[in-house]
Amino acid sequence: MTDNDRPDVNTDRRKYMAALGAGVAAGVAGCSGDGGDGSGGDGGSTSGDGGDGGSTSSDGSSGSQWSNTLEVLHGWAGGDGEAAINALIEVFQEEYPDMETNFQAVGASANVNLNATILRRMVNGNPMSSFANWPGNNLERYRGNLKDLEADVWDAEGYKDVMQSRAVDLCTFNDQMPAVPLGSHRMNNLFYNISAFEDAGVDPESLDGMDALMDALDTIQSETDITPMGQAMVAPWTVLQLWVQVLQSEAGVEAYTDWIEGNGDRDAVVNALEYVQEIQENYITSDASTSSFTDMGGKMIAGDVACMHQGNWLAGQFRVDDSFNFEEHWDWVAFPGTEGTYTYHLDAIVAPANNPSEEETIAWQKFVGTKDAQIAFNNLKGSVPLRTDIDPSELGDFIGMTYEDLTSSEAYPPTLAHGLAVTPEQLGECKTAISENMMGPYDVEAAADALMSTVSE
Repeated sequence: MTDNDRPDVNTDRRKYMAALGAGVAAGVAGCSGDGGDGSGGDGGSTSGDGGDGGSTSSDGSSGSQWSNTLEVLHGWAGGDGEAAINALIEVFQEEYPDMETNFQAVGASANVNLNATILRRMVNGNPMSSFANWPGNNLERYRGNLKDLEADVWDAEGYKDVMQSRAVDLCTFNDQMPAVPLGSHRMNNLFYNISAFEDAGVDPESLDGMDALMDALDTIQSETDITPMGQAMVAPWTVLQLWVQVLQSEAGVEAYTDWIEGNGDRDAVVNALEYVQEIQENYITSDASTSSFTDMGGKMIAGDVACMHQGNWLAGQFRVDDSFNFEEHWDWVAFPGTEGTYTYHLDAIVAPANNPSEEETIAWQKFVGTKDAQIAFNNLKGSVPLRTDIDPSELGDFIGMTYEDLTSSEAYPPTLAHGLAVTPEQLGECKTAISENMMGPYDVEAAADALMSTVSE
């Protein structure tokens, strides 16, 4: 067995309470199935401390090789996320029918509640077997509390050779490997309602930059009764996410990565914020401030909005509606000006140190990296497997196409709003900059100052 990344028993408890507060403040939504933006939709237990709400259990039979319960926390409560995690659980329990399991959906406010529950239980010395989370910089909030899976899972299963190298790097933290990647979301998408674009006479293939997009939104507004763009604004992460794509569109991927590294061009930051302000003041629904991205997805299905920027989890929402089909009712293009780019997001399953179910946890973490697991989950989630040896024909049409993009794009900038690009503390500051200045009333200059300051500290 490899050494765990265990906390020092003498560590000051206040350090972890501070981490708990920082984790709650920095927690963002985006890929959990309950709406991902603090919109509610609590589909499971919010306690995470032994409650059985939203859990799926399998009782081990007498004489089983498994002696402990596998407890897994995740944030996929409702919608495509719930369907995807249930599919994953079903396949796992078919393979391990004698293992007692407890899968808990910690919903409501998406990963904010999930992260708070995980941190609280770590503070109290009551870790779960494993939990869903974003790897990369996001794992900083759990430093000192993670289990190294390199020998028992990564090396034992040969996952370093079959997982995309970028995922391998992101699942490496503090010189250990505490996470196994489950699926990837591409962030730089513009989904559109085919009928709405046809009614307005807009050619989606002509959208090659921000000016073209703004002209298209204006045309849709003048030629139809449909709201040009769906933008959820119940929480700031969607606005932050849109700003990143506009910045990449206008100034390029390098401008975005320079900003991440603290060397950003303030003029480029301001320019992108001005586009975001123009969109949100003129081309979105009047109920945006109280709407989640799933609400907006429903409006696009109903033909009430013409297009949306979102991660490709939106395809998971569309997939479960039999009346709204890919290439018949909806389609997508890369966010205008970001062709050849795959703005990169990753979901993973993470194991804590001081693990209460060593053997069961290792079996589960090995399973997460298998072909069967990655196909079962990602086909319903709207995300893409991280294994490089999957036949795209085993995936849905849109997911299969995105799977090919995952390996053939020219650039893979990390997502900001979902924990890969910056630390949890920095992400919390970015969200504050947006919520205070870019959700009405608008102060672009103040937002730019705050965003520049956050990454330069």
